[in-house]
Amino acid sequence: MTLAVAAFAAFATLPAQAQQPAWPSRPVHFIVPLGAGSGVDITARLLADKLSQKWGQPVIVENKPGGDAILAIMAVVNAHDDHVLLFAPASTFTAHPLLHDKLPYKADDLVPIARVTNTLIAFGVPTGLGVSSIKEFAAKAKAEPGKLNYASVTGANDLLFAAFLKTQKLDVAKVPYRNTVDAINDLADGRIQAYVGAYAIMRPRVQAGKVKVIALTNRQHAKSLDAIPTAREAGYPSLEFDGLVGVLGPKGMPKAAIERIAGDIKEYVADPGINAKLVATGQIVNPGSADDFAKDLKDQRDTVAEIGKTLGIKPAQ
Repeated sequence: MTLAVAAFAAFATLPAQAQQPAWPSRPVHFIVPLGAGSGVDITARLLADKLSQKWGQPVIVENKPGGDAILAIMAVVNAHDDHVLLFAPASTFTAHPLLHDKLPYKADDLVPIARVTNTLIAFGVPTGLGVSSIKEFAAKAKAEPGKLNYASVTGANDLLFAAFLKTQKLDVAKVPYRNTVDAINDLADGRIQAYVGAYAIMRPRVQAGKVKVIALTNRQHAKSLDAIPTAREAGYPSLEFDGLVGVLGPKGMPKAAIERIAGDIKEYVADPGINAKLVATGQIVNPGSADDFAKDLKDQRDTVAEIGKTLGIKPAQ
């Protein structure tokens, strides 16, 4: 057998997976469970532009809000395609076991790929409400039981605020929104009196003087918003919760693809131009590997489980 024939025979015996084209071999889709203009949407679009240039394939951001993020998750799970990925705040799905008796997917249907940022999660109120701190909001709610309303991002942030209201014995009603970005207009106009969600979508109303952010839920103090305390700094550690954002893919995602995505995201968020834009839109840049993201997801699920205990909600089996 000649050397050339032997080489060909060896190649023919390689596993099929080894002969697959390098990832990505076609357009990549980032499925976002929130509407356009949300913090995660802004982040996904900034990265999509750069990644499409590096990968030589279009990176398409698709917004699928509603359904408590299940619409977006199932779009990824049902695609059975390692080019269709979930780009999401972890808080939209880590609370699912507390919110649904049955889920159409299993936790291991999605695998962590990369940690991207920590969205700054803000506790905002209408400027006209006349409160400047969590303590003042709580005092007003106690003085006017049943008269105040709130909205929040569906998922863990929603449960977080509900647990805060319960522990503080505050009678504040929730107003549901299919797309919580729409709640910002109502907050600015004073039709709702509190909102817990990404600072990015509040920022234009804050700059216009219509909304005041009285605290951030993140553990880390935001240097970009130095005058705003964290909830813990304000004396309310029960409202501490990180806005963890990352990318997840379908079960069976190739390891090489996972490592490439995480590495390329880390490279681009470190770019001064992109980094500055992310910080300006209310992000703490915090890239990490699949293992880093998996650890943080476990920590958040543990925190959510404790919130569930406070609210008396048992997770689905």
